[in-house]
Amino acid sequence: MLVVAVAIVIAAVSVASVAVVRKVRLDSKVQSAKEDATNLLDNAQKDAENKKREILIEAKDQAYAIRSEAEKELRQRRQEISKLERRIIEKEEEIDRKLSSLGQREKDLSRSKDKLKTQEQELNNALQDQKVKLEKIASLSADQAKEILLKQVEEEARHDVAVLMRNIESEAKEEADTKARNVISLAIQRCAADQVAETTVSVVSLPSDDMKGRLIGREGRNIRALENLTGINLIIDDTPEAVILSGFDPVRREIARLTLERLIADGRIQPARIEETYLKTKKEVEAEIRKAGEQAAIDANVRGIHPELLRVLGRLKYRTSYGQNVLQHSIEVSALANVMASELGIDGTICKRAGLLHDLGKAIDHEVEGPHAEIGADLAKRFKESPVICNAIAAHHEGVEPQTTDAVLVKAGDALSGARPGARRENLENYIKRLENLERLAEAHKGVSKSYAVQAGREIRVMVNPEDIDDAEASLLVKEIAKEIEDELQYPGQIKVVVIRESRNIEYAK
Repeated sequence: MLVVAVAIVIAAVSVASVAVVRKVRLDSKVQSAKEDATNLLDNAQKDAENKKREILIEAKDQAYAIRSEAEKELRQRRQEISKLERRIIEKEEEIDRKLSSLGQREKDLSRSKDKLKTQEQELNNALQDQKVKLEKIASLSADQAKEILLKQVEEEARHDVAVLMRNIESEAKEEADTKARNVISLAIQRCAADQVAETTVSVVSLPSDDMKGRLIGREGRNIRALENLTGINLIIDDTPEAVILSGFDPVRREIARLTLERLIADGRIQPARIEETYLKTKKEVEAEIRKAGEQAAIDANVRGIHPELLRVLGRLKYRTSYGQNVLQHSIEVSALANVMASELGIDGTICKRAGLLHDLGKAIDHEVEGPHAEIGADLAKRFKESPVICNAIAAHHEGVEPQTTDAVLVKAGDALSGARPGARRENLENYIKRLENLERLAEAHKGVSKSYAVQAGREIRVMVNPEDIDDAEASLLVKEIAKEIEDELQYPGQIKVVVIRESRNIEYAK
């Protein structure tokens, strides 16, 4: 037991000695660590002080540099301000000098103005005295002298204007007339359509005068049936072996003519037979109308026309204007407009189409009120023709203004086709009246001795007195006469105005 106790004591002492040794070592390490920490802290404080001094020195250097830069910029600004102040002072001095000079000039101008007023008054007085003296010498008042002077100036100006116009026209016509003649002549030469002379009545020949009684029928029933079905008046008069059909609608008149001829050939004339023949003939004529419209489109080389428009176009086969067949006239206008377009270097497709359709309104103008150009344009618009085509149709008789070159060419083609010699017939009374109006209008001008309408009224030759009108005034006179003809008269095509001035010196040898 004792041994055990001794062993425990020895063990405890050993443990205590080990603990004491460890504590001593630990205290030594702690002391060493404290010394190291103290050294590190001292070193850190020294470094911080050094950094602080360096930063302060650097900040002072930067502050000094900024201050120096600011002072330098301030000095420059002060110098610039000083310069501006000097310039402003100089400008003010210059303005003061100019104001002083202007004041002096204003005084000089005021004195000059007063002096000029005095001189103007003196001149007015002198002019008035001279005017009185001149009036006494010339025995004329100022107004009379002014009138004479204005008249002389007017005559001189009129003469100068006439000479200038003559020179300008001669220069322009050298090229324009030649080109215009070539275009028109080529257009006419390339288009030679057949013309059909028809009237508003049709004559049906009878095999004998006995047929007139059969046409009239018992109590007039046959003739009434014919007139009621066809809408055409039958004139049965003293004309031997002939019956006249009179009606405004050419298509109805043609149906009535064919119906009557077939009834006469058949010999069976009664209301039932009349109606049967009329219906059959009407179908054939309508087929012929449609065929004529299609053939016209083929002849004019125009495609894509609405079938209803072709039917209306075909009706023109039975319509005449001054003896000229309107369908043939339409084909001719289409060709003329196309040729003129090709000569001018533009596409003639629209010209051909508009030329063919330009007189559509004449086919239905007895059914619709208004000018045929307007009716035709509305009809074309209804069947989806282009606005260019519609304008050309509406403008070919000056109902509206032409908006394109194509419309102008269609108008020109219409005038050429109608004005061509032999194309149309004219009432004799209207023809003579137009010639008389032409001569009367020309002879109303001062200096005209006589005028003559020639070439079927398409030219007027005006003889003037050479003592009253010189060559320059003759050039002006021809313009005035042509302008008055355009404004006051109505005529187909164009009228050529020729002013002739000649001097004749006569002496007799005795």
